[in-house]
Amino acid sequence: MVQIEDDYGKKYKIEDLNSFKLHIKKYHSKDGKGDGSLHEENGYWFRVTEEFYDYVMEL
Repeated sequence: MVQIEDDYGKKYKIEDLNSFKLHIKKYHSKDGKGDGSLHEENGYWFRVTEEFYDYVMEL
């Protein structure tokens, strides 16, 4: 299990890392880069910047 910090500094445990990555890739990226959109998951918020996208894909 992987734990990351959301935009508000709250720790979020990713139960299924592969599913999380696929969702970010499919709905929050363009041409292999974060598109700046906002991802909400279970009350945690993540701005999908290029840096966040790269970080998640390397987990």
